[in-house]
Amino acid sequence: MRGRAKPPAAPLPQRDGIDPVRVRLPEDPGGAWKNVRDHLLDRFAGAVGAQRVDAMLAEALFVGADGRAVGGDEPYTAGRYLWFHREFAPEEPVPFPVGVVHRDEHLVIADKPHFLATTPRGRHVTETAVARLRRELDLPELQPAHRLDRLTAGLVLCVVRAGDRGAYQTLFRDRLVRKEYEAVAPYDPALTLPRTVRSRIVKERGVIAAREEPGDPNSESRIELLEHRGALGRYRLLPATGRTHQLRVHMNALGLPLVNDPVYPVVEPEPEHEDYARPLQLLAKVLEFTDPVTGERHRFGSGLRLSAWPDR
Repeated sequence: MRGRAKPPAAPLPQRDGIDPVRVRLPEDPGGAWKNVRDHLLDRFAGAVGAQRVDAMLAEALFVGADGRAVGGDEPYTAGRYLWFHREFAPEEPVPFPVGVVHRDEHLVIADKPHFLATTPRGRHVTETAVARLRRELDLPELQPAHRLDRLTAGLVLCVVRAGDRGAYQTLFRDRLVRKEYEAVAPYDPALTLPRTVRSRIVKERGVIAAREEPGDPNSESRIELLEHRGALGRYRLLPATGRTHQLRVHMNALGLPLVNDPVYPVVEPEPEHEDYARPLQLLAKVLEFTDPVTGERHRFGSGLRLSAWPDR
């Protein structure tokens, strides 16, 4: 069976580093949609209201593959593509820059600050590392090859051209990237370190915290104590797998919850405004890999530091 043809290129440019939304008009076996407006109302009126859909049509905000405005009274044609720009809710600016530790024709290695999401999702859209870097570096195709939690700072590997993304994603899938994290957490002199922690971690959609449960392990982390000062320790964390919140879950299970972690051991209420003075003390410190495009061996280090462990 032949697959669906590749969609045409978007006729609209990015806005604030975000691609336009693409809509493919589906088959309509019941003949419910006589024109484009009928379908758009069924599809979007529940989210934005019928008046807003009509206003967007009147303002020529829906366009076809040729870039021309689409009228609501145009006959419905299954398989046709439309594009439009989402309206973004105001976002609280994250008051820290996105660093760049390396840039070449294939890669951008970003040094993401705490509190900044990697990719657009939910209420974080324009205030994300990807959107910012696309704007600041004028790289509209830039995409991350992996994800770093919003509350975690440090290195994110991004590709300059979308066509290269699969090669770099394969590195992470096949565990060919050495990742090293740094963390600040309580110090327990009774705990023997280094040690390797293996467990089964489950993360349910819509539930903030991941949890460990009995069963075959699907996660592995090596925990090393680098030094300690009083009640706090500085740790090197080496994940062999990449489960959601893996390092935070494993440290919490050892009785060493990370400093300023709002989820482990207890989920705190989401604040109305971020407390930028209390970042999660977790930093993606090192990325090391062989470049699948050039064959070059890379080792990149973050220039950021954890605030709970100031240099002395």
